[in-house]
Parts: sequence; structure tokens; C-alpha cells
Amino acid sequence: MKVLVKRVHSNDLPLPGYMTAGAAGVDLYAAVEEEITLKPGQRMLVPTGIAISLPPGYEAQIRPRSGLAINHGITLLNTPGTIDADYRGEIKVIVINLGDKEYILKKGERIAQMVFSQVETAQLIEVQDLDNTDRGEGGFGHTGK
Repeated sequence: MKVLVKRVHSNDLPLPGYMTAGAAGVDLYAAVEEEITLKPGQRMLVPTGIAISLPPGYEAQIRPRSGLAINHGITLLNTPGTIDADYRGEIKVIVINLGDKEYILKKGERIAQMVFSQVETAQLIEVQDLDNTDRGEGGFGHTGK
């Protein structure tokens, strides 16, 4: 699969890339002009400086980076975020500081990862009744686990 990548700004940042041969996602970089201080509980929309073109039938999922989450409490809201195949705008991520200390976000910092997936387009059919299952309508912890 080929994904076309366009630099929207921040031409000095690397393009997204796989950090190891077995990595599932490519890292995205913070394309901010100056350092940003994220206070505990604060959220911010952070640009990545890139836009992409995906082939039809694919999506890109934007996910948090585990190191930022465990070490600093930095994660993403709306995760996984979905980049649809027909979206051509700049990819931006909603970063939140769930930690107990301020976090300094720097230009070029790896802030998220992007994973590519095939998607199916479903045909939705309205019916009057659904088939029965053992679970039925039970949800939100109904199994006690």
C-alpha cells in the first residue's frame, strides 16, 4: 500500500516513519513553532505539519505513544482518531496532560503514532427485530468482570 504524504509546513521535520522493522505504526511529530507548556488537565490541538492521501478502502488511526503516557501522563483524546481516505487537510492531534506535572511539548517531538488499516463499507439494513443471543441486551459490565 502506498500513502502519499504532503508537507503542509515545518519542512525541517522528518516525515513519519517506522522506528523499528516490526513497528505497527509510524511516528508523528509535533510541528509547533515554539515550546508549549501543557498544565495538568490541559488539552491542546497539536499540528503535525503533514497531510496524507490514502487509497480507497483504508483509514489511518492516530494513537497515543506509550512512553509519553507512562512517563508523563501525556495521551490523546478521541483515540484512536480516524483519518478517512477522502480527508486531505493537515493531521492534528488532540493532546491532553493527565499527569500531575506540567509538560513541555517541543517542536519535533514524537507525539503520536499512525497505523494504517483496511476498512469495510457496511450496508445497513433496517429490520423490526434482531436475532436473539445469550447476551441479549446486557452491557456495561453485565458479566460481572
